[in-house]
Order: sequence, then structure tokens, then C-alpha cells
Amino acid sequence: MQDLIALQRWLYEGMASGLRDVASGSWPALAAAMAAAVLFGILHAMMPGHGKTVLFSYHLGQKGSLLSSIANGAILALTHVGIAILLVLAGFAVISRAFAYGGRTPQFELASGIFVVLIGAYLIWRAVSRAAPEGAECQSPQKGRTLAFVTGLVPCPLTTFIMSYALARGLLAAGLAVTVAMAAGMVLTISAVAVLATLSRERLLSFFSRTEGARRWLGRTLEIGGAVLVVLFGVWLILGAQTA
Repeated sequence: MQDLIALQRWLYEGMASGLRDVASGSWPALAAAMAAAVLFGILHAMMPGHGKTVLFSYHLGQKGSLLSSIANGAILALTHVGIAILLVLAGFAVISRAFAYGGRTPQFELASGIFVVLIGAYLIWRAVSRAAPEGAECQSPQKGRTLAFVTGLVPCPLTTFIMSYALARGLLAAGLAVTVAMAAGMVLTISAVAVLATLSRERLLSFFSRTEGARRWLGRTLEIGGAVLVVLFGVWLILGAQTA
């Protein structure tokens, strides 16, 4: 873990150095900064947080396609970064409050947590009350997209720092390019987590395919268990916002 943190720090310094060089008139340095940002995004998304737990829990419990897993990972990551960009563009008066919490925005964490709990509660109710056998229908993609979006409503603190750093030097375009590159790296990692959950679910169910009763029980258990984990993650967000 320490090696991963050290590598992230090195890549982050590479991004900052690239932006400084761009400010000095060396636009080719932007390409190097963007390359470092992609790698940084991949590694940064491996660290705790970023909604990976809720997305993994959802796709482990809900039947869905690999394409929907990738799409939901992209929605979560892009929302996570996009909200931070919008906050910075909204003005430094807004961002100054975020810096007071070390880059965190408790209001967004609270709102996101409430929405996540509500969606998780609905998934539990649906799993318990639905009479259709496991595997008879595929979960509506819209619910997964909604969950990914509300989970991503918590802004990325590093994006606020990068964009604020760039804006302070009059480098809006360069700052956007670097943060978009970082978001692309985060999409790769978060989508991979969602795909892993989907494949794990399929593997587990196929293992019990010869015993329909056991397969149905496992499917229902995964569905309820995944929904419970979604609720717990939402509660964790709410509690974290209250203690910020």
C-alpha cells in the first residue's frame, strides 16, 4: 500500500510539473501531464473509496450484462470527477468551503448517502417481495445507472485541487485536459471492479447450475446481500458526512 501511495505521489508531481511547464509556455508538456494523469487515475481508483464497494455489491447481487457493468463504472467515475469540476467552475467562494474540510464536501456526501440508502432499500424490498425465480429477468439497467450516478455525487477532492491549481494560473483548458485524462484512468479501474462482480456472480451461479434449488437460493442470497451492502455503504456516507 505504501508503494502504491508513493507511486501516486510521483505521478501527481508529474501532473503538477506538467501544468507548471504549460504555464511557462511549454504546451508539449501537457501530453506528459495527461499520460501521468491516466496512470494516476488507474492507481488512485484502487485506493479505498470512490464507490467501488457499492458498485461491486450491486453487480454481485443483480443480474446484468458486462456492458452495463462497464457503463455503470464509467458513469460513477465521470460523475465523481465531473461534480468536482463543476464545483471549481462555480467559483472559488464555493471551493473555499471544500478546502476547509480537506477537499471534502459533507453536503454532497450526505445527499449521496441518502440516495444510496433509498436505492438499496428498494433493492432489498424488490428482492424479498419478488416472486419470480432467480434468472427469469434481468435487472433494469436504469436502476444501476441511477445508483452509479448518485454514488458519484461525492466530488473527487484531487480534482478540485488540480482544477483550482490550473485556474489560478489561467490554464482552464489544460486543467480540464488533465482531469479528463485522470477520469479515464479511474473509469478503467472502477469498471473493472464492476465487471469482476458480474463475472463472479455468473461463476457462482454456474457452479450450482446442476441443482436448481441451490442455484435459486444462491441467486436470492446474492441479491439480498448485495442490496444490504449498498444500504450499509449509504449509511457509512451519511455518518461520514455528519462527522466531517
